[in-house]
Amino acid sequence: MAARRLREPELDATIRAWEARLSPLAEATPPIAPPGDFLPAIEARIRATAAPPASDGVAALQKRLSRWRAAAVGATGIAAALAIGFVAREATRAVAPKEFVAILQKSADSPAFVASINLDTRELTVRPLAAPPQAGKSYELWIIEPKLGAPRSLGVIDAASVTRGARLAGYDRAIVQDATYAVTVEPEGGSPDGKPSGPPVFVGKLVPVEP
Repeated sequence: MAARRLREPELDATIRAWEARLSPLAEATPPIAPPGDFLPAIEARIRATAAPPASDGVAALQKRLSRWRAAAVGATGIAAALAIGFVAREATRAVAPKEFVAILQKSADSPAFVASINLDTRELTVRPLAAPPQAGKSYELWIIEPKLGAPRSLGVIDAASVTRGARLAGYDRAIVQDATYAVTVEPEGGSPDGKPSGPPVFVGKLVPVEP
């Protein structure tokens, strides 16, 4: 309004005229003291006006609490899933076969030896089935696996009795399980140079023994 009075002289003159007319009425009116409860009423209205922000803060806190609860539920779900996976893995380990056998043979209808291996202890047991005796010769068992390089001797095996021993103790479990086992005919007492003297006469792979 002050800006309009500066721009519009006629408006300013009209306002001044009315002020001059009404000023005697203002002077004639006695002053009136405000009611005693006027200030508390104003303060109450101020508090009522300021209350919504507090409510907004409570609402925001409730939303944040809801998010925290949702995050906690999600974390609990993840932890439960991990626990289930861990239990399943441990259960799988518990039932994983440890006993394996290999039929050492020239063909499917001519098994010569059966080798039994415990993967936990690396204990090796070889039993003769139908291996013909070799006069002046010995049967020698070999483990063949690409990671090992050349075939490695597991020692001489008897064609007439059971051969036992922890001959695989120094080998990794996976290598023992995946390897091919072969038997060669060697000079009596075994290969003199730690290498097969000829091609294998019997071969076989491990298969798990069902519990």
